[in-house]
Amino acid sequence: MRKDGEDKDHDDGSGDFRGSKRSNQTHQSKTDPDARLYRKGKTASELRFMGHTLSDNRHGLVVNARVSCADGHAEREAAKVMINDARQVADAEVEITVGADKGYDAKEFIEACREMKVAPHVAQNTSGRRSAVPDAIACSVGYAVSQQKRKLIEQGFGWVKTVGRMRQVMVRGLEKVDHLFVLNMAAYNLVRMRSLGQVRP
Repeated sequence: MRKDGEDKDHDDGSGDFRGSKRSNQTHQSKTDPDARLYRKGKTASELRFMGHTLSDNRHGLVVNARVSCADGHAEREAAKVMINDARQVADAEVEITVGADKGYDAKEFIEACREMKVAPHVAQNTSGRRSAVPDAIACSVGYAVSQQKRKLIEQGFGWVKTVGRMRQVMVRGLEKVDHLFVLNMAAYNLVRMRSLGQVRP
């Protein structure tokens, strides 16, 4: 519905959006005001939340998970919070690295990681621009390992969308969606640990 209350409805109650543009500034969901219109990749804009996870490189277990409202900066902002949480509980002398895709190759994110004494093993985005990731880091052996291992994080998302049935959530509101997402990631960890603990012939 329009935020200014000037919705034009048909007799059957359906909204008349023909010829009008919809954005988060002009419209909001009637059933879940926390959801935001967001375009992911080449898909159409849909009402969405954004789920974020941080996992360990060695086993692919999720160590932090949260949900935020969807916008263009949510992924990096959530990542900084989760990385800082990991830094706080780790030994000060332990080296921490973080692997991430090209979407995190932004100067402010790389600088934030280095301020937290975390090595940013972020995929370099050199499409018509200069990467914010230093070449010295990108050429390291650890960087190559992180780029290979970071794909493990997608398994958790795939599991919660199919087995966890979170492709289309049945709850409303950011807080409830966040609780459901964290619960699903905890369940995924249990399944993952079972698989890791199996004795292979």
